[in-house]
Amino acid sequence: MDYFALLDEPRKPWIDTGLLKDKFMEMSARCHPDKFPQAAPEERERISARYAELNAAYQCLSHTRDRLLHLIELETGKAPSDVQRIPPGTSDLFMQIGQTCAQAAAFLEKQPQTDSPILKAKRFVEQMEWTDKLTELQDRLNEISSKLEEELKRMNADLENGAPLPLERLEEIYRSASYINRWTDQIREKIVQLAV
Repeated sequence: MDYFALLDEPRKPWIDTGLLKDKFMEMSARCHPDKFPQAAPEERERISARYAELNAAYQCLSHTRDRLLHLIELETGKAPSDVQRIPPGTSDLFMQIGQTCAQAAAFLEKQPQTDSPILKAKRFVEQMEWTDKLTELQDRLNEISSKLEEELKRMNADLENGAPLPLERLEEIYRSASYINRWTDQIREKIVQLAV
């Protein structure tokens, strides 16, 4: 299914998610199952299916990684290849995130068995230091993500001026977005664990 067509969006790498949400809310309000309580069972099923399709389309197109995957699959007829390859220029960051998350996990495993206020305060300071390190890494990921979003916006402008869709570069950005999502999830998990 072409989610771009379903939500009446052109096939472009970047979408204004605020405008997309407004469009989704308007379209889904017209076919929300709760609006048709008296409909026949077959009709309710059709309405529910339409609502589910619109929701799936919105969820896909509102996330960069999912939108790019969908766009690539629509344009090429297949999923991107070599998705496990670490994006160029991020191998150092990959190693740093892996090491920092592993070290934070090791710190978390060492739970002191004490009621000493001094040791608890020392542990709290260490927790904050780990949180700061992880937050700094997340900030770097956010910066990379912002640059990729700006590149996708420029691609939209190029497409409007007649340029072809740069599928190879879209696959690279898709891989980067996939890693950024994974790394972000790992970092958030550790930050939450440190906060407990």
